[in-house]
Amino acid sequence: MDYIYLDNATITKPHKEVIEKIMTIIENKYALATSQFSHTMGLESKEVYEEARNIIAHSIGAESKNIVFTSGSTESNNLAIKGYARAKKRGNHLITTSVSERSVLNSMKTLKKEGFDITVLAVDSSGRIKPEELEKVINENTILISFELANHEVGTIENYRSIVNIAKKHNIAVHIDASYGYLEIPINVNELYVDLITLTAHRIHGPSGIGALYIKKRTGIKKMMDGGFNEMNLRAGNESIPLAVGFGRAVELFDREMDVLHTAKLKKLLIRQLYDKIKHISINGDPDKSLNNLLNVTFHKVEGESVALHFDMEGIEVITGSACFSKSLEPSYVLMALYNDHERAHGSITFSFSRYNTRNEILKTADVAKIIVDKLMKISPLKEEK
Repeated sequence: MDYIYLDNATITKPHKEVIEKIMTIIENKYALATSQFSHTMGLESKEVYEEARNIIAHSIGAESKNIVFTSGSTESNNLAIKGYARAKKRGNHLITTSVSERSVLNSMKTLKKEGFDITVLAVDSSGRIKPEELEKVINENTILISFELANHEVGTIENYRSIVNIAKKHNIAVHIDASYGYLEIPINVNELYVDLITLTAHRIHGPSGIGALYIKKRTGIKKMMDGGFNEMNLRAGNESIPLAVGFGRAVELFDREMDVLHTAKLKKLLIRQLYDKIKHISINGDPDKSLNNLLNVTFHKVEGESVALHFDMEGIEVITGSACFSKSLEPSYVLMALYNDHERAHGSITFSFSRYNTRNEILKTADVAKIIVDKLMKISPLKEEK
């Protein structure tokens, strides 16, 4: 079956050029980068590894010495939040939001068990922090504010500059989880007061299993794993040189025309088609200021899980709830935070696009959506009475 893959918020198809680059490294640069002091092959591996680090650093206006490679956004978030909190000598209060990604929320829960004071801020109906509410919860012990650049489920872009300015006014460190929105939303650390930034490769057509954490100069971080002195003594273990090089190549191949403008057209087309064909739908988050490649829709009066399964039977790959959904039948915690509406949360589907999707795929998806919803409405206990 030829699939229509619309789950790019979870993971994207790696570019062929990325795969080729990775294979070249696996075949020819397989020595450990830390072997540079013992033989030439180690030095050659170290060179391509550091070149990849420099590419990623340059993408956010940073220096390569401020980039630490990780296994992905989950590890980057853990290292940023736990590492920063545990390294601080004074202050024990951290702030995040109710719609943050689970690795952030669960890192905060772990710190709370260790005695840290954690505030989880409510958000508005678009999924954004309310600046006045943030100001209210800041106190003399606040050491870190952590939030997403763009929400992982509805795509709402945070008013990050206003949040950063509030933090700067109070001399509080900032962690931005940019695993959604990286490259689409330009960031320059020379212009933005931010201490920690989470980056990842697998949502920009890079390999899975590699990410990075930007750490501002003089920002203290306590490492979480013991071992060698890899990654500026912040992450023990052998470096994944092929994946790091693949990450760098994906950054080089980012193209605003294809990766932003093209996906924006697909998103707008699907919104128009769904509104034209289906009566009871809602666009979740802020459709006017959100990621161009992500669309979260509630099909009212039907179950999102059933909709997703029917899409899958038709060869169209979408998800219900967040990109990192759980085995639980609980409604999306993000949509509950936005609307406190179980029916709206249970009926949600996330469509996410890439440069490899086409207009015809979107038109077919809309046609199939109507067939599915019409079918499920006939057996829905929530259907309208005639």
